[in-house]
Amino acid sequence: MLRGRALILVMVVVLGMPAFVFSNDSDPWNKAEQNATAAREAFLKCWRYVHGWLQHADPTSGLLPRNLTVSPFWNAKDAAADNYPFMVLSCYFTDRSLFNGRMKDILAAEQRLCNRVGRLPDDWVFASQSFRVSEPNIEDLVFGAAEYSKDGLLPLTEYLGPSAWSNRMLDLVEDIWKYGSKPSEVGPIPATSHEVAGDLLQVLTRMYWMTRNPVLKEQAFRLGDYFLLHHLPTGEDFLRLDDHGCEVVNGLSEAYYLAAREDPDRHQRWRTPMHRMLDRILEVARDENGLLFSKVNPKTGEKLTDDRTDNWGYNYNAFLVVFQVDGVERYREAVAFVLRQLLKVKDYPWESDRADGLADSLEGGLNLINRMPIPEAVEWADYIASKLLAKQQDTGVIEGWHGDGNFARTALMWALWKTQGTFVEPWRADLRLGASQDPDGTVYLYLAADWPWAGTVRFDIPRHKEYLKIPSEYPRLNQFPEWFVVSPDQSYQVDSAVMKGHDLRQGLRVQVTPDQPWRIRIRQTTD
Repeated sequence: MLRGRALILVMVVVLGMPAFVFSNDSDPWNKAEQNATAAREAFLKCWRYVHGWLQHADPTSGLLPRNLTVSPFWNAKDAAADNYPFMVLSCYFTDRSLFNGRMKDILAAEQRLCNRVGRLPDDWVFASQSFRVSEPNIEDLVFGAAEYSKDGLLPLTEYLGPSAWSNRMLDLVEDIWKYGSKPSEVGPIPATSHEVAGDLLQVLTRMYWMTRNPVLKEQAFRLGDYFLLHHLPTGEDFLRLDDHGCEVVNGLSEAYYLAAREDPDRHQRWRTPMHRMLDRILEVARDENGLLFSKVNPKTGEKLTDDRTDNWGYNYNAFLVVFQVDGVERYREAVAFVLRQLLKVKDYPWESDRADGLADSLEGGLNLINRMPIPEAVEWADYIASKLLAKQQDTGVIEGWHGDGNFARTALMWALWKTQGTFVEPWRADLRLGASQDPDGTVYLYLAADWPWAGTVRFDIPRHKEYLKIPSEYPRLNQFPEWFVVSPDQSYQVDSAVMKGHDLRQGLRVQVTPDQPWRIRIRQTTD
């Protein structure tokens, strides 16, 4: 029988379950120490994932296969979009030599070898070191480039800011519009599918904010007009809210935010159809707990499948965005409702309990928890993380397909929640960094090691403002949430010292020994 404080979650080293315990202990230092153990487990698994997959890289090209069974080739929509980018981010936190070396080599190799029409890449077969098909198919190239941009390069840009990866994405977007062309009521557009157009809406809006290139804004508005004024997704007889359809819901919400900030007349034209789309989703696609069915007929309200989508959180991003823009309370309450119900459905078998389904569900939940830290959702997230992390095999590989990257993506997001966005340089497998934050904003940082270590504790920054230059933070798919961020002109109380943000952003030099962990309190202050 467990005694003392009631345990929320107990995780033991049995059948691969991670060895960390969460309790309802109210002491912030104990909470930070618990979070440190949890974050260490997640970072360690991401490090092992990278090395497990690199053993299967093609020795000639250096590229990664689509999967480890029947697809010995590289492709943009899977290998590049879903797996490689999160090897990059895993290396950023755990192995900077790989990050600056092999990860950048892979980016250079796929452009050198795989660009087929302009800068649009095509599938590359390892055995023949040649393209998989004799003639390129423009629709396939556009689809692959859109997936690579939104699923892979955009999350990298969200965290790393302008880089070789964001440059690759901008090149892909330019050539998608150059070579992909379908006639429509609003003029030529690269695609009309919810998945591809939704991908592009998300990329175009965020890249417009980052670059202020008016062409990107015009392209985003053209796609927005196509759907909101002519082909409303809920005006058709088939709507997918899973990862092949939810992109358009997210994408339209981002374009809607852009219109509200930059084109008030368009915002007013879009307001009624945007609300109609969201209201119809709430009317016909929700179950009793607020989860969303994967496929519905919006016209009749018929559920076309009984399964719930693990992308429920992705879809709800759009509701919070429109609440933020228009102040529609029912959209905020819809999000709060599903978050309050999550413990009731904590064992729902997302994609038959596969790692990818758990990862997508957890990622969507974390992004909403970042805005609405409802206790039931917080407890649910840690439970789902325990199930997700247990999926990794001892080789480092998770399930042996490109979806393994989603495991790493979400494990990193969860770890950064446990550290409140802080991380160490250089990382080492025995290091345990964790944080907790009081309601008053005080952050408690804890760092321990099994052997002596000296290095730097780094802090997150308001990336949406400094990298993407978005006027205000809003929920969006595949972003890395901001927890505790350091602004350059803000002052911070660091234990007994006061530091300016631009100094704190250089990091804190730290030394720890096995018998002497490091603890420090930080909070914003006034000069």
